Formats: sequence, structure tokens, C-alpha cells
Amino acid sequence: MAYYHPAVRDEDVETIFHASPMHDIGKIAIPHEILTKPGALTEDEWKVMRTHTTQGHKFLKNSQRKILKSADIIALQHHEKWDGSGYPKGLEGNDIHIFGRIVAIADVFDALAHKRCYKEAWSIDDSVAYMREHSGTHFDPKLIEILMEHLDEFVSIITHS
Repeated sequence: MAYYHPAVRDEDVETIFHASPMHDIGKIAIPHEILTKPGALTEDEWKVMRTHTTQGHKFLKNSQRKILKSADIIALQHHEKWDGSGYPKGLEGNDIHIFGRIVAIADVFDALAHKRCYKEAWSIDDSVAYMREHSGTHFDPKLIEILMEHLDEFVSIITHS
């Protein structure tokens, strides 16, 4: 399929499809009061919230099953940023597994476009502008190109979920 990132094989698509819903599995270890807090988190609450990536890794790291191994990578790396300013390890660029880079984009785009307990939904235009603005800093620029080339498909998914 022509619009895939060169690092993604056809067989990876199904794996990502099945593994990506587990990206936030580590949040089961986060106190409910933090997860459902309306408004901004304190710095201490953010420290706890950021542990959901390593908590997810703890839950998934010992599996030898392909989908769970992929879910482990995604859970651990979906908050890493292209410029190295993410967490938990501060990975940058291609050091972030392609699965983590893909799910980072899907996760942020989804979070922006939908209401959360701590924020209202952003418009699609504002969400797209954010994604473009953070290409090369937060997000893999090649993946943002792919998002933009197929924006109608992604917007359809976002607006019907």
C-alpha cells in the first residue's frame, strides 16, 4: 500500500491495529482521582500520570506473543517525541519505534478532537493545525505528511468514533 511509511510492512498494519488499543493499559495503575480530574494536573499528579507508560511496559514486557510485544513497545513509547523531549526515556527520531510514532499521532489527534474530562473538543481545523505545527518536534514529519495526504480518511474515523 503506497501511503505507508517505508518502515511499515503490510503485516505490521494488522499488528498495530490490534496492539494500539492497549497503548494506555498502564493507566489502570493510575489513581482514579488523577485520571478523572477536571482541569489541569499538578506537577506531582503529572509525575504519576507519566508512569502509565512504564506501568504498561511492566504489564506487557514478558509476553512472547507478537501482538502483546508490539503493545508493549507502543505503551512504552507513545509519549516519546521526535525531538527527544518526550517520556519516559527521551528517545528521539528514528530511535522511537515506528509503532510508537504512529500511535503518538493517532492518540494526540483523537485526544484533541474529542472532549475529555479536563478539556472541550477542539475543532478539526484546530486539531489539524496543531498536528502540522508539531511536525518535526512532537511527530515524525513523514508520518504527518501521510496524515495530511489522507486527512479525509482520518477525519472520517475521528468524527465517527
